[in-house]
Amino acid sequence: MGIATSDKPFTERIKDAEADKFMRASVAKAQDAQFQKRTEARRQLGHWEGWRDLSAEIRQHVIKHLPDYLEEFSDNVQKNGGHVFFAKDGNEASAFIKQLAIKKNVHHVVKSKSMVTTEIGLDKELLTIPGLSLMETDLAEFILQEDNWDEPTHIVFPTLHKNRNQIQKVFEKLGYDGDNDPEHMARFVRHYLRNYFMQADFGITGCNFAIADNGMINLVTNEGNADISMAIPKTQVVVMGMERIVPSLKEAEVLDNVLCRSAVGQKLTSYCTFSKGKEADEADDFYVVIVDNGRSKMLNTDFEPMLQCIRCGSCLNVCPVYRQVGGKGYGSIYPGPMGEVLSPILGGYQEFKELPYACSLCAACTETCPVKIPLHELIRHHRYVEMDELHLDHSPSNALLKAVGKGTSSPTLFNDAMRFAHIALEPFGKKTTPEDIKNLYPDGKINHLPAIAPKLAHGWVDVRDLAVPPKYHQNFRHWYRHYEEEEEQEND
Repeated sequence: MGIATSDKPFTERIKDAEADKFMRASVAKAQDAQFQKRTEARRQLGHWEGWRDLSAEIRQHVIKHLPDYLEEFSDNVQKNGGHVFFAKDGNEASAFIKQLAIKKNVHHVVKSKSMVTTEIGLDKELLTIPGLSLMETDLAEFILQEDNWDEPTHIVFPTLHKNRNQIQKVFEKLGYDGDNDPEHMARFVRHYLRNYFMQADFGITGCNFAIADNGMINLVTNEGNADISMAIPKTQVVVMGMERIVPSLKEAEVLDNVLCRSAVGQKLTSYCTFSKGKEADEADDFYVVIVDNGRSKMLNTDFEPMLQCIRCGSCLNVCPVYRQVGGKGYGSIYPGPMGEVLSPILGGYQEFKELPYACSLCAACTETCPVKIPLHELIRHHRYVEMDELHLDHSPSNALLKAVGKGTSSPTLFNDAMRFAHIALEPFGKKTTPEDIKNLYPDGKINHLPAIAPKLAHGWVDVRDLAVPPKYHQNFRHWYRHYEEEEEQEND
């Protein structure tokens, strides 16, 4: 059980993503639209940087006192008549919920969208129970389930890679005979799911925030399906990561505000729900499963700030790499910048060692994060761990970089490289064109390299403009040396 979504190599996943032109266009369109909506929603809130500071302080405070708040929350859930189970990993969490479903003789399970249940592989585990049926009730997750459990592209917009014609074909397998109008298809799904809801005897939801001082669960959804998943079944199960705690309702209110504006660019999503389970005469059981699954490994380490994450997806919506490869290119249920930090921690460096390099370190993710996680710094720290501590890179690129390191550390070798760089690379350059910015490439730019050139060099040249180095007597060091000599002469 793990967070990986593909067994294909990283390079193969990237090629598949590059070939999916519709997905890339959809991601780009969504990023652009979300930028406008997110910016306006934050502007309307006023003093956005102050809200970010406060949100970060709340999350940092909770993480610092996490054991105390978890104990307080657990005690209050039990005072309200509920039950709490602490799971050290995904296997333990899934096994507990599976045994609970067997004990309750469950037949129909409804689930609302939850990243942590996907992380622990809960759906597949429950479906091993004979006679049990399970339904993802979030519209996008429902589409993915009915399309042979297709993998999501985004943590907030999971079906971003599908067009209306593809979705229509999925619904036709369920008996839909209408057109591809989204309103008509949504009406069909609403009726289809409502019939299933009425049979449900076991409801599972995630948790945006758990409120320590009263034992309540805070859910933020766009469709209200989570509310029905809690209201109808006799047995309710909430699955949450151990870090999703807030001290009280007032902190939940702050985080709900920044979450909604960052995730979908709205003041509030359609449903912002607080629940502590049903009253004693309405339901049999209310369970909260609190999952560690590697999160405690981040405590008191350089990666601890990642526990502040509220899963808004804002970092995905500004990432230039995510714009090109979409969610599936990452091979993890957590894509984008947040996934580049989380995946190696939760899934291991061996499985996700390439992800920290799927980043330009532009820091747009850090700039937009509503709880001020220094995402690009954490991604860069993963690179230090892989290179300096684990020594995971045994490729020609590693040997090449070591050679460059030796050369640049030797004044003689470096000076020789500077002297011959223009001569060696000029044959592979071309003069500037009218499309290039005037005077940007005075000596031309390199647009091809011989096949024998190292893979690392091709990786740069094939997708970037690389200027031909200037002639030795025109480079910066040569100019600066003469500039210093002229200054000394003037001072004399």
